[in-house]
Amino acid sequence: MKKTLCLVLLPVLAAAAAAPSRDKPASAQASTKAGASAETPAKPGGPAGTLAKAGLPSSSLLSPGEEKFLANVRQLTFGGQNAEAYWSADGTQIIFQSNDEGCLPCDQIFIMKADGSGKRMVSNGKGKTTCSYFFPSGDRILYSSTFRISDACPPPPDRSRGYVWALDDYDIYIARPDGRDIRPLFSSPAYDAEATISRDGRKIVFTSARDGDLEIYSMNADGSAVTRLTRTPGYDGGPFFSSDGKKIVYRADHPKTPEDLAGYRENLARGVYAPKGLEIRVMNADGSDDHAVTGNGAANFAPYFFADGKRIVFSSNVGDPKGRDFELYTVDSDGTNLTRVTFSPDFDGFPMFNADGTKLLFASNRNGKQPRETNIFVADWIGK
Repeated sequence: MKKTLCLVLLPVLAAAAAAPSRDKPASAQASTKAGASAETPAKPGGPAGTLAKAGLPSSSLLSPGEEKFLANVRQLTFGGQNAEAYWSADGTQIIFQSNDEGCLPCDQIFIMKADGSGKRMVSNGKGKTTCSYFFPSGDRILYSSTFRISDACPPPPDRSRGYVWALDDYDIYIARPDGRDIRPLFSSPAYDAEATISRDGRKIVFTSARDGDLEIYSMNADGSAVTRLTRTPGYDGGPFFSSDGKKIVYRADHPKTPEDLAGYRENLARGVYAPKGLEIRVMNADGSDDHAVTGNGAANFAPYFFADGKRIVFSSNVGDPKGRDFELYTVDSDGTNLTRVTFSPDFDGFPMFNADGTKLLFASNRNGKQPRETNIFVADWIGK
């Protein structure tokens, strides 16, 4: 399909596509701390909107205050919904999910070079895909997809009773980086997604509803030795290993009252989750010493360790009383020294450092051509 035709069909395709692709705060539809949709229009790009697609650096992509942390910001995608961009181990490639500027009815997995060139789809184009990641060896990729159930996109969730994420029946697959040789790695008749890999390539952590709750599990890289790591009722997800593989950082929503727990379980039975307050937590790789890092009652998500494992970067709406504006923050792993990094009036999320911590990938609504458009950006990290 030609891009010109895609632009004409964008409103139709957007209406048909299922909302947040990883069923968590995503794009401009990130959840607020009250669980309502934060679908605030992104401001169309001003002078920066005329930038060429070469991803050239531009100070106009920085908001005031961000120059203390970010430099040489480049926009890597230009249109549609693009999110959850993650580095290859050598920092030369990026894997992410996208609706290809509105050309696809729901997200598929793409790979591009670190400068944004060479973009190509590597999932099979069937079903809905999410949560992609490179194996450190570079010879395989991992992602979740619903294509075992159907080639079509799953229907959007019923939001007549409020904003919810769909817990679609994803399974976890591996494939070659060119998309060939797709093989199932983990499957259950429930939501199985949000998988990432330790830096040594030996362990995978993921979220699953296989036991009737949304919990975090680990397994060997070949899918064996599946072990449940969390056991508190409520949502636990979005896990990432520290560089040395000894710690896992994740986000959690644990209902605090019997009424909230009953509501959570009722939604789970309907195949949906209504996000409320999400807090950042850290545990050992075996699930021990599980403890909270944040406790602000906001929607905190997409945490990722700094290279030294002593700090965490994440996205949160804690700075917006209305809960609509998500920005990037850093915090020490003991919960101290909360620092705001981005100051865009639009969504900023899904941060990930490269291996040596010198570059930061993130998704943002800034400089969008259409309302609520989300693109991938990369910046040099100059913060201390």
